[in-house]
Amino acid sequence: MKGQISLFRPFLVAHWHRGARRLMDIILHVGSHRTSSTSFQHYLRGNRTPLLADDTVVWDPQMLRNGVFSGLFAKPRLVNGRELQRRAAGRVRIHTEQVRRAGAARLIVSEENMIGAPRNCLHTKSLYPAIGERIARLSAAFDGQVTRVVMMIRAQDLWWSSVVAYGVGRGHPVPDAVRCAEVAANPRRWRDVITDMACAIPGAEIKVLPFEQFAGRADLVMSQATGRPAPRTHAQAWLNRSPDVAALRSKLVEQGGDAATLPDHLQAAEGRWSPFTPAQAAALREAYADDIMWLTAGAGGLATLTEDHTRDKTGFNLSAGAITKGHSHDQQTDLRRQGFMA
Repeated sequence: MKGQISLFRPFLVAHWHRGARRLMDIILHVGSHRTSSTSFQHYLRGNRTPLLADDTVVWDPQMLRNGVFSGLFAKPRLVNGRELQRRAAGRVRIHTEQVRRAGAARLIVSEENMIGAPRNCLHTKSLYPAIGERIARLSAAFDGQVTRVVMMIRAQDLWWSSVVAYGVGRGHPVPDAVRCAEVAANPRRWRDVITDMACAIPGAEIKVLPFEQFAGRADLVMSQATGRPAPRTHAQAWLNRSPDVAALRSKLVEQGGDAATLPDHLQAAEGRWSPFTPAQAAALREAYADDIMWLTAGAGGLATLTEDHTRDKTGFNLSAGAITKGHSHDQQTDLRRQGFMA
């Protein structure tokens, strides 16, 4: 616990004289995976000092995966007569209260594994099937005081392709054609993910950012999360990208596999690999277009779509506003650190 607290000890020492309990925004940045979340966390760490000067405390994976959330998402069980979930919730409350008493105006919690792991999505062939339960546990751990949840979403064909490519690059097997077809046919969409999250944390504002507009623009993500001007240092970093076709085939050979087992259904001009057939990819893009249309129409009051209209050029991915229905490192490589495992 001492090692965890030390990550924001300078803030506590500098501001402890404020002491009195005050309102504090608690903002969860939940990812999703493969939407430049590692880059955003790199940005937060690089700007810790100016953020502290603005009364903003950051909890990132380097802190949270070191014990603060340990046991919070585990199945109910006792260890040495102690319930892991309850102890984890207690740790979260203690740390949160320390930050609050130090006079922080806001606490940013950035950890994409809060909503689940990509390998579980692949196992269930579904987008974050347990997000409702996990967010409910987080809400309870923060005593229902979460102010805002920020989530970035991405076109499903590219999101799944990135997840698979990242996993294959780390030694996981290439999904077979049957599994890919089941993923493409699964009816669960971002709309369902967002609805589950909204039901689990009804008191919080949910802001949804399209990856196509905010990738590699961490300062804009931060501004949307806090409603305040954000530092621009380290804002353009884009880390932990998924490997392209050539890199994946080299990885397979290095791992003793056969590069020929990597299907080449769809390869964009920049070398991106997709495990889906053109028809499957088109169905996934259409589903994303439906999600964006639902969000644009107000998402039933559950969430707010936040768009950046300052981008006037289209890169490798079409901007969300341009999609019509039917179309469209970090230095550490530890699997748990990079968010591929729960």
